[in-house]
Amino acid sequence: MGRRARATGAWCGIAGPVAFTAAWVAGSLRQPGYSAGQVQISGLAAMDARDPQIMMAGFVGLGICSVAFGTALSRVAAAGTAGPWLITTAGAAVVAAGLFRRDHMLLTGPGFGGESWHNQVHDVVSGVAYGAMVAAPLVLARRLRGNPAWGRLSGPLLVIGLGSAVTLAVFASRAIEPWNPVIQRVAVTLPLGAEVLLAVRLLTLHSRSQPGLTGHADGGGLTEPGRRAG
Repeated sequence: MGRRARATGAWCGIAGPVAFTAAWVAGSLRQPGYSAGQVQISGLAAMDARDPQIMMAGFVGLGICSVAFGTALSRVAAAGTAGPWLITTAGAAVVAAGLFRRDHMLLTGPGFGGESWHNQVHDVVSGVAYGAMVAAPLVLARRLRGNPAWGRLSGPLLVIGLGSAVTLAVFASRAIEPWNPVIQRVAVTLPLGAEVLLAVRLLTLHSRSQPGLTGHADGGGLTEPGRRAG
């Protein structure tokens, strides 16, 4: 992967999470009669939501950017491990979650019948996205530990991964309703923060690399698969 493509992938790792967060903030504020924390993120793109295209664009944008970032990361760090693959898998699942929308903004209500096929697909791909997003920072925290260029991120990634797993478990249990939508936002924002941290580090290493080099930075451990750092 060339320098320009690597830099583009790194910027995608920042742009995707920022755009997604902006989308759910804007979408939350656009729902009449509901506070910003009452509707789950997927509900903001539902058939009966107001301006669902905002959240749909957030899903698709994050997904495409995550695929691009995961691809770039796989070429320079954690090669041969599941970390970058989990990021790209989460990205693909997020795109599907934005295209296969929920039927209703709320999970329960009067007149609700059986779920449509696209609602059922949404639930499945959302589960895949959640699982991959939580697992990615945990896998990368272990893989990058001891790497001279990336090891400083190991601790933060571990904390983020564990925190996301705990908040996602609380969200799934519905133990603190009606605050579940708020917990969901925390559970999603944490792994997106991990993606941004990784992307910033990739950009930092990219800026230090010499123009004539391809695939590795000067002494920083930024390597293509099969190449040794330094």
